[in-house]
Amino acid sequence: MNRGIFALQQVARRTFCGSARRPVENQVPKNQKLFQEDNGIPVHLKGGTTDALLYRATMTLTVLGAAYVVYELLKAASPQKKA
Repeated sequence: MNRGIFALQQVARRTFCGSARRPVENQVPKNQKLFQEDNGIPVHLKGGTTDALLYRATMTLTVLGAAYVVYELLKAASPQKKA
């Protein structure tokens, strides 16, 4: 029983202690320069191709969702056929 607790303590100590595996470079100044540049591109598209794809996918889903809602509202508002 005590061995299990001791092993758990060692694993926890190793997880939270120790040096970083590799130094992390600060990306904030580079991103600030990119996003504050006045080049006529909207800020939500300045991230590149990924931002453009995410924007288009979001707009497509929004338009399709709105069209579906209108369809369901019209379907609910129309009188039902009596069988």
